[in-house]
Amino acid sequence: MTSSTSAAVARALADVPAVTILCHVRPDADTIGSGLALGLALTRLGADVEVAFPATVGLPTMLHDLPGTQLLVAEGDIVGHPVVVSVDAASLGRLDTLAPVFTAASESITVDHHASNPGFGDLDLIDPAADCTAVLVLSVLDELGVKVDDEIATCLYAGLVTDTGSFKWARPESFRIAARLLDAGVDARTWSRNLLDTHPFSWLAMVSSVLGDATLVPNACDGRGLVYAVVRHDVLADLSWEESESVVDLVRTANEAEVAAVFKEVEPDTWTVSLRSKRSVDLVPIAGTHGGGGHRHASGYSDSGSADEVVGRLLESL
Repeated sequence: MTSSTSAAVARALADVPAVTILCHVRPDADTIGSGLALGLALTRLGADVEVAFPATVGLPTMLHDLPGTQLLVAEGDIVGHPVVVSVDAASLGRLDTLAPVFTAASESITVDHHASNPGFGDLDLIDPAADCTAVLVLSVLDELGVKVDDEIATCLYAGLVTDTGSFKWARPESFRIAARLLDAGVDARTWSRNLLDTHPFSWLAMVSSVLGDATLVPNACDGRGLVYAVVRHDVLADLSWEESESVVDLVRTANEAEVAAVFKEVEPDTWTVSLRSKRSVDLVPIAGTHGGGGHRHASGYSDSGSADEVVGRLLESL
């Protein structure tokens, strides 16, 4: 593993004839937006580009209309070019079934902003100070000298607006970047609505059910409080997986709790756990205890067992 810079990554990509770009499992707007923005830019430079994500779950509906989706290839159709770039994956495991594509590359590059990322490529551009991976991709594009047109800017904006919670916890630099992307032609009103404020009607019933059973544990986290909610598999049966992602942003609003957790049963007895904190609790060690990772105030992990078992293990670790 070699610690890298945007300039070094740009040099590695500047003249390559073909590139494979890999996004993480259960893809969100930052990984897909970053992958498509980089893919579009390299296509403009003449490269043959394929972008892919593990076939475990499909592409979220809200991302279907992003520019550059024509670059997406199904897992079974991946060529696996000699140069492979991973975007927004905090570990090799987050590439899931596509991890062998990454490790087989002649030159592997990671671009990511997760503090827990140990670096797993030949070149690693990892900056936990960045609000999202999309801003790191932008820095690479600037080094490449690629014009950030409205299509590339829209993909980057998707990662920026979602990973900052519609700029609720954005650093000052992210506002400057947002202004630049809007100047490039992003329809911010439409995309903010599509990415953050659009759900099927059935989502309302799911949220009502889940929030009605939310639990407050005032003594957790050394008295700073935990609030948690459980989204069971049967509740999600008629919804796509991404519809459960917004629940944690509702749960975290409880004033009495510093930490929020949402347990999502993606398959019977198979869970993903989303953690959020407000100010003082670093979630990376907590998630790491359970085999996960992420950021200081936004982390996650996977677990298995009954709801009581999975919840109990988190409570014991706090």
